[in-house]
Amino acid sequence: MPYKKFCLVCSGKQCESGKSEEIYKELKKLTMESSICQNVQIVRTGCFGLCSKGPIVKILPDETFYVNVDVKDAKAIINDHIIAGQPVERLMLKHDNPAKESRFYQKQIRIALRNCGIINPEDITEYIARDGYAALSMALFEMKPMDIIEELKKSGLRGRGGAGFPTWMKWKFTHDIKDQADEIFIICNADEGDPGAYMDRSILEGDPQSVLEAMALAGYACGSSMGYIYIRAEYPLAIERLYKAMDQAREYGLLGKNILGSGFDFDIEIRLGAGAFVCGEETALIASIEGERGMPRPRPPFPAVKGLWGKPTVINNVETYANIPKIILRGGDWFGQIGTEKSKGTKVFALTGKINNSGLVEVPMGTTLREIIYDIGGGIPNGKAFKAAQTGGPSGGVITAEHLDTPIDYETLGALGSMMGSGGMIVMDEDDCIVDVTKFYLDFSVDESCGKCAPCRIGTRKMHNILRKITMGKGTMDHIQQLRALAVPMQKASLCGLGQAAPNPILSTLKYFEDEYLAHIRDHRCPAGVCKALVTYTINPDICIGCTVCSRKCPNNCITGERKKPHVIDQDNCIKCGICHEGCKFGAVQIA
Repeated sequence: MPYKKFCLVCSGKQCESGKSEEIYKELKKLTMESSICQNVQIVRTGCFGLCSKGPIVKILPDETFYVNVDVKDAKAIINDHIIAGQPVERLMLKHDNPAKESRFYQKQIRIALRNCGIINPEDITEYIARDGYAALSMALFEMKPMDIIEELKKSGLRGRGGAGFPTWMKWKFTHDIKDQADEIFIICNADEGDPGAYMDRSILEGDPQSVLEAMALAGYACGSSMGYIYIRAEYPLAIERLYKAMDQAREYGLLGKNILGSGFDFDIEIRLGAGAFVCGEETALIASIEGERGMPRPRPPFPAVKGLWGKPTVINNVETYANIPKIILRGGDWFGQIGTEKSKGTKVFALTGKINNSGLVEVPMGTTLREIIYDIGGGIPNGKAFKAAQTGGPSGGVITAEHLDTPIDYETLGALGSMMGSGGMIVMDEDDCIVDVTKFYLDFSVDESCGKCAPCRIGTRKMHNILRKITMGKGTMDHIQQLRALAVPMQKASLCGLGQAAPNPILSTLKYFEDEYLAHIRDHRCPAGVCKALVTYTINPDICIGCTVCSRKCPNNCITGERKKPHVIDQDNCIKCGICHEGCKFGAVQIA
């Protein structure tokens, strides 16, 4: 008997931390205890994208969207909605248009994320029901390997992992030399390490079969029978679901020997990484799979010609692969109609930081930053002003308010001094110190540099030390020139992308926020009030009513004053913890 209602429960990492698994179990238990168990299916899905409103539960077919759900809400969802037919209003996402779609989803086109939040990622039949493996079947029985590469060429798909290299070209390099090699490998780069980025992890958790199918397509197109997924060990849920997906695909004859009776063999193994950021660079990743320390190698030769164990190797990241089955099925021309002239298709961004609707968003290339921040992201919390968005993670740069209407694609981001990267987008408001943020990214690069080449090993450390001095009030005017003098040669001389891109945040913030650097150096002032060494807390006697909250909360006992009279901070003993500022309800404690 077919089910009449479906209750979809997000089991993405963000919702899982909000006890979505307990919600799922409670919904399942209540359903089994009632008379409706034959009519209602409770499904565990991947990420819905709107992570800031999780845990999320969606009811089908009426598409009621419940947010911030708690375990105790399960009873109301079953009794009121499923049994009585009355949606639980207090849990519903507030709609702001007649089509009953949240603005978060209105401007999105979900291709890579097409199955996330819709199917049970642990059930291959649900993927097949959504046209899963139809592209592989079509390719094996109706297309030649070069036909697949031609469709990718028409689509204009470029690598979603960072550099944006045309995917079809990478595949063709390997295809053209396959007769000269005794073995060819296909690798999926799932070593996602950018701070705040979790696009690839969410795709693997929510739709692992799409990546397996795409890798099999790559194997057929390039003449390979073996693939590897390199994923960091700190993604246990994604790893668990990948193993289940691979087992099911083999059981259904979609991986392994003689796939679908076509005579084509292709299988996949998983290799776990220890979480080193540099292993996102493809030659370092290959070294890690080979059992060596994850360090980059000079290029050329490129992996497409000489990669894993010296054999031709195709490497793409998770998001790139997730697009491919849909491109083969609907044709490259269909995909090429989406996006801009040089940047086709969609891009998944992990929208985080000072934003109301944080989460995963997939938008057509060419969508403006304003649309992402305000229409999809819901704007900046607490009415604060937008200051900048960091794109491309620690290797990228900032986009400022004056560029809010710039269409986002590979070319425009590069022209602004930033980059697409893997798709991290961290929003900053007026309370963020741009020098402190830049220091954070350099700190990350210092820790993650493998140390193989001197420009990266020494350059990141030198630049970080200068930034630290500036934030401590010990900066000099020479430091600005020194930062530029180090950054530009380092971009040219470093061996791999980590070192070449590490100076990007410095050059980008110096370009747009040099006045903020100068305020730290020349005026010994942090305009955002973040750098403790440059901050002074004072109490405005005209506002202070003498409530004594600040003096009672001060951990160093350096605030004095009689009750109902203005208080005073002893500047010599103030440790600048900011607790008095946070605790004052009247705004009397001020930052200078």
